[in-house]
Amino acid sequence: MTNSMSKAVEVLKSFNPFVEEIDDREIKISLSNDKVISALDVLKSIGFSHLSLITCVDWIDDNQFELVYILFNWEDGGKILVSTRIDRSNPKFITVKELWPVARFYEREIHEFFGIEFEGNDDMRPLFLELWDEKPPMRKDFDPSKYSKEKFPDRKYEKDVIKEAKIFRGEING
Repeated sequence: MTNSMSKAVEVLKSFNPFVEEIDDREIKISLSNDKVISALDVLKSIGFSHLSLITCVDWIDDNQFELVYILFNWEDGGKILVSTRIDRSNPKFITVKELWPVARFYEREIHEFFGIEFEGNDDMRPLFLELWDEKPPMRKDFDPSKYSKEKFPDRKYEKDVIKEAKIFRGEING
């Protein structure tokens, strides 16, 4: 664990985190929703100034989404993943664009692909899926086959698995 990561774990003890060491330069800190914004602010103030990414995991069986904030410390290369879970049936969280302005784009992407609202971020315009009118496509309950058949009814969706296997094995050119 890098010095910056050790310091972060020490400073965040009062937040009651669950800390998981992934490798020498990466840890995951899981927090309750009400502590995430304050913890991110603290981490930024002690050198984790770079927000590399915000991502989301759909835990459909648990009826939850997991938001993961990936922070980087340029001084010693430490990386911290700050994680929290939110209710999948009412997917809302607070924006972090005041801490990191670039977060507005990550939040827009998560909104577009998972349907999560970020309170305080009023720019939820689509980044990639213009005119999308279906369930967000990265949710595990989105059915891409059903979507394709409804949106493109004239296309045939037949798959030649034998040919695909031969291409995969290099027996024929694709």
